[in-house]
Parts: sequence; structure tokens; C-alpha cells
Amino acid sequence: MKRYIFFFAIALLSLANTANAQTGAESLKIYWPDEYKWKIASNQKTQTARMIELIPGNETLNNWSTIGTMMSMKGVSNSDLANVMKAIFDKTQGRSPKARLIFVERGGTAKNPWIMFKIESPYFTNSKVPESQYYYVIQGNQNLFTNFVAVKQASLGPLFVEKWAKVFKKSRLMYN
Repeated sequence: MKRYIFFFAIALLSLANTANAQTGAESLKIYWPDEYKWKIASNQKTQTARMIELIPGNETLNNWSTIGTMMSMKGVSNSDLANVMKAIFDKTQGRSPKARLIFVERGGTAKNPWIMFKIESPYFTNSKVPESQYYYVIQGNQNLFTNFVAVKQASLGPLFVEKWAKVFKKSRLMYN
């Protein structure tokens, strides 16, 4: 599912205007909770996108309980975050017809808006294992950042959402 999302992220580039001026490398710093002892399970990069997957230190990419995914789409600005959310959900629903999209919150500034939502999937067409993701999408000055944490559960409870909303809200746009 995760690799599928990476290639879908590249398709999201068509939903936004691209920025021509680059004034320095832009990144998003997320303070992932230490309790998981995260390790990098995957690091994929193209000219226009990058995806890093994090898993707890004692797990593998083929057998994880929780996974954190960070994606950045270079040169993407002025994104309509509601359209990004819908596009992500539509792609998920194509592989999980019973998936549910739940908008949670939006905020940020006019230049750097963000949106949080969850997608709950009781199963996929190629797997009976449920998976639910909590998303944080933020528009940077030069890049679009799509991040989520996923668990193998059919739904996400309020404590999970509260915890991860705090984690994502502490993130910071960084410039080199």
C-alpha cells in the first residue's frame, strides 16, 4: 500500500501549480515520538518527490504494527488541500471500496495551510488486513508535504487522533 501511495503522490503534482523560484531547500521537521525507537525502513527519491517510511525499531517493513510516512513533492505550491485530501481518498477507495474519509481539522496560515484527516479501511481488494491512516498535509513555500501514520486497524480512536494531531502540529517547516 505504501509504495502505491508514493507513486500516487507523483500524480498529485498535477493538482497544484509549480513554483519556479527556489530560494533554498525546504523540508518539514516532524518530531516523531521516541517511544517507538523509529528506524528508516524505506527511502525513495525521484526528481520531483521523496518518500521516507519509518517503523518501530524492532519491526520490519513486511511486518509492522505502526508505520510513519513522510512524502514531499518538490516545486508544488498553491495546492487546494481539500482536493489533495479527496484525491488521496479516491485512490484509496479504488483499492478499498469500504474505506471512509473523515475530515478532522484544518489550520495554518494563508501561505502555509494544513489539513488533517483520517482514512479508515476495513480491508483492501488484495488483502483482508485492515489499515487506517491519520494524515497531515501541509503546503510549504516550495513543496507540498503529505505525512501520515498508519496502523493495522479498521478505525482510529479519539486518543490515537489526539496524540498524532499533537505530533503533527509540532512539526516545523525548515530552510537550508
